[in-house]
Amino acid sequence: MDELDSAILRELQADARLTNRELASRLGLAPSTCLVRTRALRERGVLTGFHAQVDLAKIGRGVQALIAFTIRPLGRDVIRGFETFALAQPEVLAVFVLGGSDDFLVHVAIPTISDMHALLMDRFSKRKEVVGFRTSIIYEHRRRLSIDPAEPDGVPGGV
Repeated sequence: MDELDSAILRELQADARLTNRELASRLGLAPSTCLVRTRALRERGVLTGFHAQVDLAKIGRGVQALIAFTIRPLGRDVIRGFETFALAQPEVLAVFVLGGSDDFLVHVAIPTISDMHALLMDRFSKRKEVVGFRTSIIYEHRRRLSIDPAEPDGVPGGV
């Protein structure tokens, strides 16, 4: 990763719909050079996809929560099975496998609190490996849409 790769990443993270010509213009590059660099970032797996950001409330999924699960027995098959089940639920946005007191953190977006209760009682709690869960309702969700690569020494700005 060099400064040019970092600049390409910054621009595409800010607006993934940029055409190659627009991206090249913003960076002061020839379109052919920009295309080669962007393709190389995709081929190296640095750029893994381009996504649309959706307003969850406007699609009827205005209630979000983080649900921490404890499962037993711990084992690769049990972990993979729960992960697969969770990701198959239409309300689930993300699944995190954790170390520590919780085994999973599941981010969900649903229409109502009653739907949250039904999701937990009718689907998740019926899983034999689930021994407990804690739900935290999300009041606001903000995230960074752009992140720079780490410096070679691992410290931003070399400090």
